[in-house]
Order: sequence, then C-alpha cells, then structure tokens
Amino acid sequence: MKQDHAETIALECLAWLAGEDDLMPVFLGSSGATEADIRVRAGESDFLTSVLEFITMDDQWVVRCCDARGLRYEEPMMAMARLQGAGRTHWT
Repeated sequence: MKQDHAETIALECLAWLAGEDDLMPVFLGSSGATEADIRVRAGESDFLTSVLEFITMDDQWVVRCCDARGLRYEEPMMAMARLQGAGRTHWT
C-alpha cells in the first residue's frame, strides 16, 4: 500500500470517528487530543496512526467504520502498518 492511500484510509476512518457520538469522546480522552488538535494534526502520519490504533482496538469498531466508509475490513490495519513504518512494528 502506498503512503497516500494509507493516509486516505486513515482520513476516512477519522471522518467516521468524528461522526460517532459514542466513540469520539473516548478517543479524545484516551489520546489526550482536543477537537482543535484534530483540525491541526489531521494531516500528520503520527496522528492518523493513533486514529487507526484506536479503531483497530475493537473488531466491532472496525466493522462499523469499514461498513460505513466502504472499506475492506483489513484496510485500516494495512494503512496503520504503512503509516507506522518499520520503526513501530508490534512485538506480537
């Protein structure tokens, strides 16, 4: 997956998350981000990675997001891996 495609997927996921009244406050609380931070940092790979990390914590969130945005279920994880690069490979 190319970088720009990974960023597009992450932005789709962010757009979905922003519309989820039950999850957006949880994301803001767990990430420490504010709504202003989202507007400023939406183009940063590290921030987009944090969005994908949050959504991929729960399979139901992935399903809801992908169904709503027309993504394949594996795309958020693939995009996260691309945005993270080799430096943040998970040990498991």
